[in-house]
Amino acid sequence: MSAYTLRQSFSILYVAYPLLAVSEESAGGAEQILFTLEREMAAAGHRTTVAACNWSRVRGRLLPTGEPAGSQDRYEQREHEQASRILGYLASHPHEFDLIHDHSGSFFCHAAQCPAPVLATLHLPRSFYREKWLRRPASNLSFNCVSQLQAHTFADLRSLPGVVQNGIAVERFRFTWPKRDYLLWMGRICEEKAPHLAIAAARLVSSKLIVAGQVYPFRYHQQFFEREIRPQLGRAVEFVNSPSFRDKVELLRNARALLLTSTAEETSSLVAMEAMACGTPVVAMRRGAFPEIVSHGETGFVVDGIAEMAAAVARLGEISPESCRMRVEELFSAGRMSADYEAFYRDLFSTGVGGIAA
Repeated sequence: MSAYTLRQSFSILYVAYPLLAVSEESAGGAEQILFTLEREMAAAGHRTTVAACNWSRVRGRLLPTGEPAGSQDRYEQREHEQASRILGYLASHPHEFDLIHDHSGSFFCHAAQCPAPVLATLHLPRSFYREKWLRRPASNLSFNCVSQLQAHTFADLRSLPGVVQNGIAVERFRFTWPKRDYLLWMGRICEEKAPHLAIAAARLVSSKLIVAGQVYPFRYHQQFFEREIRPQLGRAVEFVNSPSFRDKVELLRNARALLLTSTAEETSSLVAMEAMACGTPVVAMRRGAFPEIVSHGETGFVVDGIAEMAAAVARLGEISPESCRMRVEELFSAGRMSADYEAFYRDLFSTGVGGIAA
């Protein structure tokens, strides 16, 4: 009998990205997933602790690791502060946690100093990680990816048990029909997410576009906004700065379509799932994992270039809003995601990783 089967519940430490607080207002995908997963696990009766910036709002217990940073320039300082805080706590409470689940993108480098198994969810493309972090993982460290496309790029990792697709709390996104007369772009406003390409596509079809999102306090993000986005704002292009969760849902459920224009090899797209949950089709560039999320011709269109995006907007009437909602309920729910992670946790316990005996 495994150690897992002896527990009705278990204790998990979740580790967040070190620069920004975690809440339902979080714009970053890793923060949103941590927020959703931790709520699901706490609701299921597991004991959850989140190591994150001060002022984070979580369902279980918060282990505060310091003030949110105002600049990317402070990343190394904040990463060091957060890691020191967590490792110090673990040293004085070595038996408190059954598992450490890292969503920070870097804490897993300290796995050898942790008294419990560490599962690191890789939210980013491989090029965002230092190869030395991945080359010789600690014996108590396992990884997982969030899409099949991403997993292919990490196939050489020895301790990669599989893929857990991201999920959303579907019930929080209200299905709506009919729609209003605007297109929507939503996300972190930076060059690689390419809201300027969505503006170009909307102009080709003479449609109003709402650009909604957050300009992070990073210099290169702010410079991009001032150079490429602000000069184009007006009656045809509206900017909604850092929408609240309620405002975000309103924008998603009423849009004719969501445009995904990222130039990066995205590993997932929560906003695509959220839009489809509202019955809103998605028109996405053929980048990264977008084709795994958007079913071409069924819940939206996957396109190559701005001209094809504009042509797809003209075909939105072919997409069934009900099919959009159904795809999310079947494949991308928070309940499915949390069940998949529970299975991963069970496997870590049953194989004795990190000193938990089978």
